[in-house]
Amino acid sequence: MGHGKSMPGRRRRSREMALQVLYQMEHGPSSPEEALELFSAHFEAPPEAMDYARRLVEGIASHREEIDRLLAQVSRRWKLSRMAQVDRNILRLAAFEMLYSQGEVPPKVAINEAVELAKRFGGEESPAFVNAVLDNLLAARSLQDTEASGVEG
Repeated sequence: MGHGKSMPGRRRRSREMALQVLYQMEHGPSSPEEALELFSAHFEAPPEAMDYARRLVEGIASHREEIDRLLAQVSRRWKLSRMAQVDRNILRLAAFEMLYSQGEVPPKVAINEAVELAKRFGGEESPAFVNAVLDNLLAARSLQDTEASGVEG
């Protein structure tokens, strides 16, 4: 068991917590701070897991429009508002890690972790749906990257 596995493993709990907080934010007018406070008050939240969960929740909140716009583009027939709530928030979580982690979380890891969350918390169709949308997002981003880097050459 190499230590390469530990980071995603350690962060899995953070992602689960962030997902619960995001879900909760859709049901109340709470800010990220309020939602995180409320979560900490009601659930056992190890501080180190909470730190990354907080980064995720606050990051998603501050980039929410951009993330939702990109997800809407790559999910083709699906409006975000029509998606299952859990799926929508798992997609936001993974999209944030893919787009804003400055390479700290490799896209493939973000996608795999999202599929794991979908298996645990989503419906029967969730893992395949989440995987498909995020693959589309990855493909769209890779295309942009090659276009952008191709300009110089």
